Formats: sequence, structure tokens, C-alpha cells
Amino acid sequence: MNKIADIAKDLFGDNTPCKCGGSHQICLKCHRCRANDDDNLYHQDKGMASIIDATILRADATNSDVEALIAVANQYETASVCINSHFIPLIKLLLKPQIKSCTVINFPLGASSVDCIAAEAEAALNAGVDEVDMVQNLSALLSGDYSNALRSIQGVVNLCAGRGILKVILETCYLSGEQIIISCLLAKKAGADFVKTSTGFGSAGATPENIALMRQVVGSKMGVKASGGIRNRAMAVQMIEAGASRIGASSVSAIVEQ
Repeated sequence: MNKIADIAKDLFGDNTPCKCGGSHQICLKCHRCRANDDDNLYHQDKGMASIIDATILRADATNSDVEALIAVANQYETASVCINSHFIPLIKLLLKPQIKSCTVINFPLGASSVDCIAAEAEAALNAGVDEVDMVQNLSALLSGDYSNALRSIQGVVNLCAGRGILKVILETCYLSGEQIIISCLLAKKAGADFVKTSTGFGSAGATPENIALMRQVVGSKMGVKASGGIRNRAMAVQMIEAGASRIGASSVSAIVEQ
């Protein structure tokens, strides 16, 4: 596997040095410069619940299931509740104001066209969602079509401007180390707020090793979300120690109370 800086140069040319601390070293000429941003890291004094996206994305989820998760999220004051877009009106109605609403797009396969991804994002934002978790254009990425992979993210970044947070799901279980690096660089250049490991519907979920690599690539000023298979506090702590600043989980109580 090439060094991160070498991969960045191959993709974007030998530009001036970056000012945001990423291990890519060269400036990516990002859609939004992060050089003066605060670090996007876990702050222990805010507590574990503050970085959890309480999540239910099962195909058989009902209103009652979502209402139960909302009750838990309200109790612990999680960062957000992440649901399929059908449930956006329900969580907007029942969530405490400080807890964000989150939905997923291009989910779970990551195989929609650039235009379809943008249309889905627009519909979710118009429904009032605060955060969008988007599976990257995985089909384009795996085909080496980095231009379309980048355009897919950039289109949603433009829609989210002033309206919501964008997290890009890499689906790391299908990627080599080099492809994880490329995915992180594309998401950062496009101006996304977070990179995220997994949908939870792939062949594997988050690992500390992949979180550490993602954090190494993007630096301290971009968010890194661990999601997929995190069921207890010990696993969540592992992810945080590796560099995660957000955790996606359905087992909120098991993480917060242990």
C-alpha cells in the first residue's frame, strides 16, 4: 500500500502543503477549507451519550420501535437519532430539540446515480432532517471512477450547505486499505463533515484499525464515525481510542450504562 501522501499526490497533484493536519500532507483544495476549524474529536467531559447516533435502520422497524428508540435517546440525550426517511416526521415530533434527526441515503448498497443521490438528499433535507448519512458511490469507487465518486459527494455537500451535516459512509468491509484512503480523501476534498465506516448491512462493521486509518488520513478537524457491530461500552471505547468522534449504535443503554 502506498503512503497516504503518495496516494493524495497521484489523485490531486503535488500541491502546496496542507494547513489542516491531514496525513495527505498536500493541500487537497477542499470545497471548504478546515484549517481554522476546531478539532472534531471526542471530549470526555461531554460524556459518551453526546457522540452516539441512536440508530434503527431495520427493514421491519415500526413506529413503535422508533418511538422506543426516541425515548432512550431523549433519556440519555444522544447526539442524534438515525432512521430511514419514512420516520423523519415522527422523530421531528418526539425528539428533544437539542437532539438531531438523522437519515440515510444511497443506502445500503451505494449504487445509485449521481442525480438520484442528490434527489434523495434534497427530499430528506426538505423533510427537515438535520444530518444525512450517505453511502458513498461505492460502485463508482470500486470501478476506479473517482470523478463520479467525488461528484456524488459534492452534490450532497452543496445541498447540505447551511441546512445539515453530511457523513459519508465508506462501507470499509468491501475496501482495501488503499481504497479506504482514497475514499477518505475524496470525502474530505468534497467538503463532507464526517467519514463513517459502515452501513451495518455489509459483510463486516467497524474495526479500530480502520478507524485509526481514517483518522490518520483526514486529520483532527474532520469527524470520524464508527458504525456497525458496536454493542457495548468496551467496543465503543476502542473506537474512540482509535479516533472516532461519533458512534452509531442501536444498543444505547448497553454503551452508556456499563
